[in-house]
Formats: sequence, C-alpha cells, structure tokens
Amino acid sequence: SFDARRRASIAMGGDSLVVTPTGELPFQFELRKQCAAELVLKNPTGAKQAFKVKTTSPKKYCVKPNTGIVEPGAEIKVTVMMQAHREMPADFNACKDKFLIQSTPSGDSSDMTELFSRPPTSISETRLRVKYVMSGKTTA
Repeated sequence: SFDARRRASIAMGGDSLVVTPTGELPFQFELRKQCAAELVLKNPTGAKQAFKVKTTSPKKYCVKPNTGIVEPGAEIKVTVMMQAHREMPADFNACKDKFLIQSTPSGDSSDMTELFSRPPTSISETRLRVKYVMSGKTTA
C-alpha cells in the first residue's frame, strides 16, 4: 500500500528530515518548574527542507523555533518548553500529548503557509509522544 511505502521511506530517512529522538519526547519532570526537551532535525538530503512543529496541546508547550528551513547536510535544534505544573499530572504515566514534525522540500520558497498547504504527498510527517521522566530532584 502507498501508506506503508511512505512509512518505509520516512524510516530510512531518504528524502526527508531525520528527527531525534524517535517515538517519544522525554521531559525531565519537576513540579512547579518549566521542563525543556530538545529535538534535533537533521537534513541528510541534498535539498533544503522546511519544517513545522505542531502539538496537540499548544497552551502547554512553547516550541522554538516552530518553523524553519534546514540546509542540506545541516541540523537544527528545536527546544520544547513545557509549562510548569502545580501538581502531578493525572496522565503522568501515559501522557496523551503528541508532537507532529512536518517537513517538505522547500526549494527557493520560505513561505511556510504556502509550503505546508501543498498536497499531503509532498509532506513527510514524524510523530512523537510526550513521555514524563521523573527527575531525581522531585519531592512529594
């Protein structure tokens, strides 16, 4: 099927950005503190790649930069800040928050709206689930 082929090409990182970490984005969790996690977007292709980072909980996370262009052979670090929690989240062991990293060859364009309104076939997607990791410093 087309979907399986697309997933295979994304897994090999042949024609799109390679996102690290894979599968899960771990946050060192501490009560009443902002927590940061880092994504690395690496461009193994010979073409410029535009990226956009989306989340299911935009009020809870601040993503910098949330869009940009990665030059061929280069990589960009993206910092994700989680707002401070006053109490333990109810979903601590199974957080439902997700991030979606979209990328597409950008050519000479830097118009993000235009680039990401193209047909879905030209946009690669990587999904990450948020995972809380207990920081050693947390006291109940």
